Amino acid sequence: MIEDKDVDYASGMSAFEAKHFSTAMQLLSPFADQGNPEAQHRLAIMFQNGLGMARNDELAEKWMRKSAEQGFAIAQHGLGFMYLQGEGVEKSGDEAIKWFTLAADQGLTGSLTTLAMMYEQGDGVEQDQDKAKVLYKQAGFDV
Repeated sequence: MIEDKDVDYASGMSAFEAKHFSTAMQLLSPFADQGNPEAQHRLAIMFQNGLGMARNDELAEKWMRKSAEQGFAIAQHGLGFMYLQGEGVEKSGDEAIKWFTLAADQGLTGSLTTLAMMYEQGDGVEQDQDKAKVLYKQAGFDV
């Protein structure tokens, strides 16, 4: 038997995908409050981009961090970008590296690529072409 909460979660995810963000917020918020990392990540995206509501950097950071701290790789990548750009948090190359590395360790190629670009360009870290090449190779690029 399918429980109402399972239907609500699936409906919330469907609403997000269909860009019905106010409905997604309403349906996914209880799951985020209960610790569901994917729901937390979706809330963070909506707050970060002002989807279905006013943009709110503080709530975007709150939900992205909660999801990332549970090991949700895409949220770790997102939090890394927040630190890299100084979006909703104080800009920090060290924090960006930390979160991108955690996501990369879970196989997120985009995080490896972002780390490589950071080292290649000296963005938030000391420029290191050799480290950039190693990271690009790990990400599957021919360098």
